[in-house]
Amino acid sequence: MAPRTRPSHRQVRANRRRAGALAGAFALTLVIGSVALVGQVRGGAADASVSGTSALESVRLEAQTQAVATAVADRALQAEVAKAATALPEGSGDGRRIVFSESKQRVWLIGDSGKVERTYLASGSRYDNLDPGTYAVQSRTEQATAFDYSGTMKWFVRFTQGKNAPIGFHSVPRDNDGVLEQTKAQLGTPLSSGCVRQWPDDAKALWDFAPVGTKVVVTA
Repeated sequence: MAPRTRPSHRQVRANRRRAGALAGAFALTLVIGSVALVGQVRGGAADASVSGTSALESVRLEAQTQAVATAVADRALQAEVAKAATALPEGSGDGRRIVFSESKQRVWLIGDSGKVERTYLASGSRYDNLDPGTYAVQSRTEQATAFDYSGTMKWFVRFTQGKNAPIGFHSVPRDNDGVLEQTKAQLGTPLSSGCVRQWPDDAKALWDFAPVGTKVVVTA
């Protein structure tokens, strides 16, 4: 076997430089690969985050849309209920007139054209003392006293005669201490002793609307 030739110092240094260059290139390759991998991971996380945000936004938008639709439907229903509550009763006559519904506890003032000029809740009698039918205003008193002297009322517009006293429209009475006998919130409930109670501004409106002879229609 031939003896090995020992490399010179120059060859050793050259070999070391080549090995260093190869190691550097390998390390650089690893770094570049790592950076690319990190970028892919981050990109995936970002995509997932965007996807999650989009899904959440879609859910939120759908909930808002549903809430708006529900609110619109509720308002429409309330409008229909209000319209039904204030609609003129069947068989309430024609022409200029006052209409009082005992079941709805509501008054309508109807002008010459047949248009409703005003409608509002009132409080009729607790007793069955007024028959449905067509009447006419008989007399008017701006300031009146209760038949039993328990209080006073304003703008009394009488249209028929009851068993013990005339029956008509007037303001909510005040007792002898000046206290109103019911609240505005209680209108719509039968509370009177025979007449039709109205809140003061409504009572004044009917007073101005109804001279003697004005037709009054009472429905069940």
